[in-house]
Amino acid sequence: MEKTSILHLITPAKNASPFDVNMAFDAGFDKIMPYTNVLLGEVAALTQDAIFSRSPSGVKREALFIGGRDIDVAMQMLEASKQAMFAPFACSIFADPSGAFTTAAAMVAKVEFHLHKHFDENLSGKSISIFGAGGPVGGCAAIIAAKQGAKVRLVAHHSVAELAQKAQVWNVKYQLNLQVVDGTNESNKEAILANTDIALCAAAAGVRVLSASQIAHAGQLKMIADVNAVAPTGAEGVDVMADGVAIESTNVIGIGALAIGNLKYATQHNLLKQMLATHKFNGELNDKPCYLEFMAAFEMAQHLTRV
Repeated sequence: MEKTSILHLITPAKNASPFDVNMAFDAGFDKIMPYTNVLLGEVAALTQDAIFSRSPSGVKREALFIGGRDIDVAMQMLEASKQAMFAPFACSIFADPSGAFTTAAAMVAKVEFHLHKHFDENLSGKSISIFGAGGPVGGCAAIIAAKQGAKVRLVAHHSVAELAQKAQVWNVKYQLNLQVVDGTNESNKEAILANTDIALCAAAAGVRVLSASQIAHAGQLKMIADVNAVAPTGAEGVDVMADGVAIESTNVIGIGALAIGNLKYATQHNLLKQMLATHKFNGELNDKPCYLEFMAAFEMAQHLTRV
């Protein structure tokens, strides 16, 4: 008799995300058990409680999901959990704090897809400015894009120094060269856009960061992707349903929140299914642990844009 599939949802937040719980059920997990307010130092013990309570065959039918809001804490928790395991007592782990890894992956994959479709180009060497870079989606998108060879600038809306500290950590950890620029006023944002190929808008819901006038006067700008579906959208003129459509009265290609969201949903769904031992991916049965984070999410999103 096949063992019940269990997803242990670990989060440093007060509550587990209902979104992640629903996604896990829809992906095929039989049971989801949340653990909230978890500290980094508690992750190893929780992991070992999960894996040592089952036979090696049973361990293949369980997985860990790391939530929260902080992308750096999520990566630390994933590593702590991974280090607490050893064969044959090892299960898959998926980190996706606040959905940031899968959302950022979908955003960058959509940009990459439309760069190739409309301009026959890729991300390498492109000047990318990220508005809302201090949040989890913006920060993660910056890291993914930089890893593809883009020249990434993080636009500071409040504190340049605070964002510079984050950039320094990411530059050291991921061997990148992220730059921070001052976008605290409208004239600065116009100057930033003048030297931008692609703008990624990942500011908080309902916060507009780019106006139609600023977009129209950005002569170098090729594309804008905006993850904000709440009015007003992050970039004026980018419809939430836009999927590679020129913004009105411009030659700038727009990618809206729902187009990105649909790919994010599919990406998370497929990564959750990938952790189930009964799931086949690319025609092969998955019977070994997989450790999934933002680059795994990006690879999945790329795959889904090509099928």
